[in-house]
Amino acid sequence: MNGKRAPLRKGVPPRDTGQVMRALVGAAHAVEDRWEEALARVELSGPKFGALTVLTQAGEPLSLGELAARLTCVRSNITQLVDRLEADGLVRRVEDPADRRGKRAAVTPLGVCAGLVAEYEAGGGDADLHEGPVVGAAQQVAL
Repeated sequence: MNGKRAPLRKGVPPRDTGQVMRALVGAAHAVEDRWEEALARVELSGPKFGALTVLTQAGEPLSLGELAARLTCVRSNITQLVDRLEADGLVRRVEDPADRRGKRAAVTPLGVCAGLVAEYEAGGGDADLHEGPVVGAAQQVAL
């Protein structure tokens, strides 16, 4: 760098960085508000939606440790989150075939539906609800 500014292009006004940043922050808040409203319509919180999304995309039940790793949070938080999801009928605990003491979290059909409806609502009704398999074969067996 030689310390010189790049020349302005003809017909392009210089941008106010502060104005651009304020516009980006405002847009981020608008997106966040839309998500919160959509999730509230299906009685989901952000963490519940995140867990349902990860479990649905996994295509099979996940151990609570694996779910925690994929959501980048501590296992104790996942235990409480899965407790709440289970109480809502969105997830159920199933036996872990590799560890007789362990449990895995499996999304229920109601949980899959709640996640899809939240995505649809947040997308303004434009989301494709039939895009790809919703639940993998291994998860269908667990359900």
